Amino acid sequence: MNDLERAKAILPEMTANRRFLHQNPELGMNLKVTTEFVMEKLREMGIEPKLCGGCGVTALIGKKEDGPVFLLRADMDALPMKEESGLPFAAKGDTAHCCGHDMHTAMLLGAAKILKEQEEELPGRVKLMFQPGEETLEGAKAMIADGILEKPHVDAAMGVHMAPLAPAGFVGYNAGVVCNSSDLLEISIEGKGGHGASPHHSVDPINVGLHIHLALQELIAREVDPQDQAALTFGEFHSGDAKNIIPKTAYMGGTLRTVRQETREYLLARIKNCVEMTAEMFRAKAELKIPASVSALTVDEACADIVGKGFAETLGKAAVRVNQTTSGSEDFAEVSRLVPSMFFAVGGGDRKHGYEFSAHHPKVRYDETSLVSGAAAFACGAKAYLAAKVK
Repeated sequence: MNDLERAKAILPEMTANRRFLHQNPELGMNLKVTTEFVMEKLREMGIEPKLCGGCGVTALIGKKEDGPVFLLRADMDALPMKEESGLPFAAKGDTAHCCGHDMHTAMLLGAAKILKEQEEELPGRVKLMFQPGEETLEGAKAMIADGILEKPHVDAAMGVHMAPLAPAGFVGYNAGVVCNSSDLLEISIEGKGGHGASPHHSVDPINVGLHIHLALQELIAREVDPQDQAALTFGEFHSGDAKNIIPKTAYMGGTLRTVRQETREYLLARIKNCVEMTAEMFRAKAELKIPASVSALTVDEACADIVGKGFAETLGKAAVRVNQTTSGSEDFAEVSRLVPSMFFAVGGGDRKHGYEFSAHHPKVRYDETSLVSGAAAFACGAKAYLAAKVK
């Protein structure tokens, strides 16, 4: 029995785990129910977990203490949004797993069971990383600071993400930069409030914000090489609470995403400059803050080759090396900065089979049979890397 067959055999268990997690979504670094559930399931497998980075969970599988160590990572946090999937096990309230992190966690629990059953045969050890705070770009940094990559030292790592609208069973991977960097931007504007009938006695922060927004879009249009890649988006603009009053302050919130570190550094400096100088031009003050950020996710070529061969042997033609990147970000990038890493995507179901929405949409649904592909890929990928490194 290979790992794909093993994963098929435990699909009912993985599905039950996924549905519990789906019905109990939690945000950011506050995953009490999720963490306790993951630790309980690992103990049932005979795997002793421990907390890492606050509410993250780690554990080791394997007995060869002198062999290589390969880390498998799944994120566990949800999104601050209301689910509208119509599923009988849909989340209630204003928090939902619309990004598929519940699927990732269930896959890694499945892979842990598969690997634990083969523990005696592993030529090294597999370290598990169940991570909080991916959506807030906090979790990976917190677990790294708490030593997830040491004791024992991690030689290489692998993470996963769902690919909505790709057929269930599909496993895709690439090498090089596969996800953009992301910097969260907060712009606070201070003007001078007053009556709407006497705008000349005020400094309108809404007007300043509009000009800042336009100026920043010109950075992408006129200061980034057309052959390069960058996206600057503002999803928040708040100011005022009355129709006839010019408010004192305004707030803008957004993200900057880039592929090249040089472009990222250049744009962050220019954004700060444009924010401050545009505000000054209109007699206001403005401040830029970057509360959280993550580097671009880079997949190591050698690691991709080794794990990719393991995928091919176990998953066959369902595993494909693709020539694609995404402008989305992934805080697994913090791991990939420090150790050679591999990242793969698992198809979550295509439109042909009734799966019509992408990640972060309130109506998104995932084909639960894809849990098989994810768990099998985690398990066979880890085994392939460990085997290659002991030859």
